Amino acid sequence: MPVTLDRREGPYGEVVLRRRDDHFEIIANGTFLMDTSDGRSERLLVDAALRALGGTPGTRPPGEDRTAGGGPAPGRAGARPSVLIGGLGVGFSLAHAAADPAWGRIAVVEREQAIIDWHREGPLAALSATALADPRTVLLHTDLVAHVRDPDVTDTYDALCLDIDNGPDWTVTEGNDGLYSPSGLAACARRLNPGGVLAVWSARPSADFETSLRNAGFSRVRTEEVPVARGVPDVVHLGIRPA
Repeated sequence: MPVTLDRREGPYGEVVLRRRDDHFEIIANGTFLMDTSDGRSERLLVDAALRALGGTPGTRPPGEDRTAGGGPAPGRAGARPSVLIGGLGVGFSLAHAAADPAWGRIAVVEREQAIIDWHREGPLAALSATALADPRTVLLHTDLVAHVRDPDVTDTYDALCLDIDNGPDWTVTEGNDGLYSPSGLAACARRLNPGGVLAVWSARPSADFETSLRNAGFSRVRTEEVPVARGVPDVVHLGIRPA
């Protein structure tokens, strides 16, 4: 039986952290979001985005020119790509990106203060403490949908790795629908550098979302599956902002 470790009411509803045997689960408004039992699909989200950029997971670009602080020199050939991860979740995507020297600047967006607390000083710290302490990492406490639409935000990235719902067709809160709408996808494109990749995790494939990506102007749209023993596989939807 699962054991509830924390339960919070926030501006977006209820969020719960549970322990089931040796694993942790996050539940939002009664909907299961993710747990720590596997993590393959969260790691695929990050690796698929890097491969779409022409990179190789686990390696720095040849001839990388780094600043004195250890990060890539912006705009220089060979600089490591930047990535925006939304949201923090159980920390698998962030930890995987921070463990990979191929990535440069890593920003992670999380709207739930409870989830941030669980990573900063709670049971999930064991999964993410090293990644959060990495000098490449910046944690942004804000709503992802509002962040990508905010006209006052000027930061752009080489990759957006988004995992805030169970997929474009199964959102956690009603307001998240806007992320997958034509205006939401246009906002994502504005957050990408030319040639940048949008990668969206989903608990099941969505042909309609592939069509939406193409209609929004993304190219090389495709879907990568996470192999499973049975049932519908998790997937990552990918699209490139034309250069």
